[in-house]
Amino acid sequence: MFPSFFVSDLHGQTSRYVTLFSMVREEKPRGVFLGGDLLPHGMDPSWKSSPDQEDFLLDFVFPELRKLKDDLGDDYPRMFVILGNDDPRFHEDSLRDAEKEGLLNYMHGRKIDFGPFAVYGYSCIPPSPFQLKDWERYDVSRFVDPGCISPEEGSRTAGPEGRAIRFTTIAEELLELTGDDDLTHAICLFHCPPYDCNLDRAALDGKKVDHVPLDVHIGSIAIQKFIAKRQPILTLHGHVHESRTLTGKWRDQFGRTVSLSAATEMPKLALVRFDPHDPDSANLEFC
Repeated sequence: MFPSFFVSDLHGQTSRYVTLFSMVREEKPRGVFLGGDLLPHGMDPSWKSSPDQEDFLLDFVFPELRKLKDDLGDDYPRMFVILGNDDPRFHEDSLRDAEKEGLLNYMHGRKIDFGPFAVYGYSCIPPSPFQLKDWERYDVSRFVDPGCISPEEGSRTAGPEGRAIRFTTIAEELLELTGDDDLTHAICLFHCPPYDCNLDRAALDGKKVDHVPLDVHIGSIAIQKFIAKRQPILTLHGHVHESRTLTGKWRDQFGRTVSLSAATEMPKLALVRFDPHDPDSANLEFC
């Protein structure tokens, strides 16, 4: 048995982190998966408990993880972490340092074993209307939806630039990540959901840009095709907060693949409990 937690889109809300760490202490899961958009927006200071705190990861998350590791000892879970499109990429260095300390595994663009399973991590989303482009790629071609900004525009804090962005797609990066691996026992930790499903439904009904109706589905076609073809046992997603409210669903199924979302509009922590041996038994609790 590999009882595990999945959370996403915590957006620097310390109450959600405190709840998560409390639940980890209580239930001692084998794995904890964090699906991106983990940091506070911009210069939001609401997470600070004292004026000398400057960096959310260094001054809040990592100290809490150290306490958790000290408390749990051998029961400290494997922590699998990616960033999301709202998270500046320059924080990667801090996450890599935390990995050296044994606090977590930083997963973007990587494969790491988790018992009999293989975990693959990938942070990027297709072009969006947002200015920060650290975690945006063209999807399957250089098409950009109406109202969105291409990955070549906007701003970046780190990562590839120029031709590497112009000629790179999510489809190509997923192929580079997984190669010809057998994904029968793979867990894919994605920030973005697949296109046109229960998990990528956005509140764009009736909205237009230059008289062109906007697509209410904002997931990745590349991830959709990847799941359909490669059939990993489980995929984990976030990003689209309102999808569960609009569809009434936080899970979907594509052939043998079970796909789960922990994105939410609720102020409470959305905690998905799952065992990759039996992904159909996954449940969602707001706590």
